[in-house]
Amino acid sequence: MAERQLIVFDFDWSMADQDTDHWIFEVNKPELRRKMEDLEGKIQWIDLMTQLLREGHKKGIKREDIEHALRIIPYHPAMVRAVTNLKSRRKTTFLCLSNANSVFVSTILKEKGLDTLFEEIITNPAEWDALGLLKLWRRVDPNGPQHSCKTGCSPNMCKGDELDSFLARHGPAYDRIVYVGDGSNDFCPVLRLRSNDIVCCRTFGGLPKRIAQDGENFGLKCQVKYWTGAWEIEEIFNKL
Repeated sequence: MAERQLIVFDFDWSMADQDTDHWIFEVNKPELRRKMEDLEGKIQWIDLMTQLLREGHKKGIKREDIEHALRIIPYHPAMVRAVTNLKSRRKTTFLCLSNANSVFVSTILKEKGLDTLFEEIITNPAEWDALGLLKLWRRVDPNGPQHSCKTGCSPNMCKGDELDSFLARHGPAYDRIVYVGDGSNDFCPVLRLRSNDIVCCRTFGGLPKRIAQDGENFGLKCQVKYWTGAWEIEEIFNKL
């Protein structure tokens, strides 16, 4: 039994059952969701979101429209049970490590009564301006020093570096780390896990593909548990 454990959550399609960036436009301006699809891969993702948020604001999307979409985003009751029960039972710390943004994550967590769950929320900074425009920035400033990740992290954040920095701030070492993720950008932090750690890998998304294709070549050490629905995360957490 781990005396001191850390649970690390990605957010989109890991804790929430949707992608927050996609969802707000699907709910409010589907034509901008289509534009996002057309421009994906051509513009850095955070820069693209910044552009589309400005366009949406000009087209009449208000702060309350975005907040409403976030409050009704699909979020499985089993996920709420899983994290609240685990935190109440054991000496467990929760970390959110997300490529979403601080406003999206905090709004959803507050709606679900989970605003005190995480020790830290590491994500891209965002804030509302006086006119109701959501302003968004890359976590790694493009005008400053850049990360040197070689495993495929996007320019705005290296999740592996962020996990290492969190662990350095919160020593001594955790007896066990459990990482819950789905995307290809979760592969880098998962490589930092040890043989006694666990990655809970959602069966769809880029992470299972990276593990299958590159896990052995990159020296993946941790245990891999696959899940599709939040009820399976609840099962896994009940055994920790």
